[in-house]
Amino acid sequence: MTRTLLLTGPELAADAMRLAASEGVRVIPTTPYLPAEALEAIIRREQPDAIIVRQGELTRAMIEASPKLKVIAKHGVGYNTIDIQAAAAHGIPVSIAVGANAQSVAEHAFALMFSVARQTALLDARLRDGHWDKSSANGIELSGKTLGLVGLGSIGSILMDLVAPLRMTVKVYDPYLQQLPQRDHVQREEDFDRLLADSDIISLHCPLTEANHNLIGAAQLQRMRPGSILINTARGELVDTQALVEALSERTIAGAGLDTFNPEPPPADSPLWGLPTLVATPHVGANTSEARDRVGLVALRQVFDVWAGTPLDPRCVVNRHLFDS
Repeated sequence: MTRTLLLTGPELAADAMRLAASEGVRVIPTTPYLPAEALEAIIRREQPDAIIVRQGELTRAMIEASPKLKVIAKHGVGYNTIDIQAAAAHGIPVSIAVGANAQSVAEHAFALMFSVARQTALLDARLRDGHWDKSSANGIELSGKTLGLVGLGSIGSILMDLVAPLRMTVKVYDPYLQQLPQRDHVQREEDFDRLLADSDIISLHCPLTEANHNLIGAAQLQRMRPGSILINTARGELVDTQALVEALSERTIAGAGLDTFNPEPPPADSPLWGLPTLVATPHVGANTSEARDRVGLVALRQVFDVWAGTPLDPRCVVNRHLFDS
């Protein structure tokens, strides 16, 4: 029996596509960020047995458009664009590729820290426009600074070790963390406000939940140090965009590095684009050849396991609590 796998986005990496072909799976890529009605119509027409979510939203209507659907796998770890409750209501597990892209995202957060601190994006653009800012440019050293990590999953854990050679102190705020890894430069911080006040860099690595929308708003930005930097490679909805625009405009903080936004993509007339202390990238933290290879294979194998009746690792099934209830 031929199985059908629909992708909300382009083809998987070559190794994953070859694996799918070897198993006789019919793979249907789609245009990224299609209008909801268009994607729903494709799902209704193709009747996929599985969907791997790469870009855009997967709504209840899309899930219900294919009665054959048995599993939804996220090409990555951020599942806020998937209606996990609707999936559970139809007995469909939603899986994530835990850890598969963590190294790449952590390295990207590290790169954003350096880029904001040394103004590389701004100076590059000005140099290309004919300016020579040698006498006026003034960066920030990261060595010896304090990094505040909000969330210590796979990505935060890697970043914690990446900054060790810089002799940075790392403070971790994660109310769900059971045990802090033993590192000389790492401390646990139980108070979120104190983390904001005591850190030179705040880097977000927590999942988006109903409770933490606009986790970083005007009040939180006011608590941060005047020379501090905000990094977000997690989810755009964690940051109040307008509050950040005001904080950067008024020099409340020194700068920000964003790989995620609310909405995505931001509009062409977004006030973000007029901020010289902002470094922005288009949600590409996981976009490395190595991560794409790993994530594509992990997501595909999760699909195969569900089709075969093999239980998935419970840590990878984000709507398991809805089945339990």
